Amino acid sequence: MNFLGHVVRFIVSAIVLMIVGWIVPQFSVGGFWSALLLALVIALLGWAIEGIFGKRVTPFGRGIVGFIVSALVIYIAQFIVGGVSVTILGAVLAALVIGIIDLFIPVTPFNAAKDRK
Repeated sequence: MNFLGHVVRFIVSAIVLMIVGWIVPQFSVGGFWSALLLALVIALLGWAIEGIFGKRVTPFGRGIVGFIVSALVIYIAQFIVGGVSVTILGAVLAALVIGIIDLFIPVTPFNAAKDRK
């Protein structure tokens, strides 16, 4: 993926995080820049977890383990990004809503999703 593709992906992710902030109680994002930084931190934490444990345990992995890791990554990211406030329940609900939104607006490019399988 080229640089512009990554930029668009992070912008879409930030918009999704802002939508989640409006929908999910106990999950708030201060603004667009906080959401953009949160998307970057979530991606970096997911990349680090994938590097350590493999693709089956990443936030992008399928199943309950991927869901739990997604919630943990969202919860941990609030300590890195200012303007973000998340409780554990809010992180679980946010992971659920992000998963549902991802069904309709996939943030992962089609070729990368095809390569993972």
